[in-house]
Amino acid sequence: MPDLGKYAAEVLTAYGATLVLLGLLVALTVWRGRRVRTQLEQAGREETQKNG
Repeated sequence: MPDLGKYAAEVLTAYGATLVLLGLLVALTVWRGRRVRTQLEQAGREETQKNG
């Protein structure tokens, strides 16, 4: 790890915040994808029932 000097705390905090935000973004993307997939499957089932 490079020597960050007197700004080590700020740099490491920025890295940590970035990782947290990226993790949150990935989690929200996965959650929304699952929700949309469920909605599409439900809509497909309803359409199939309509068409018999």
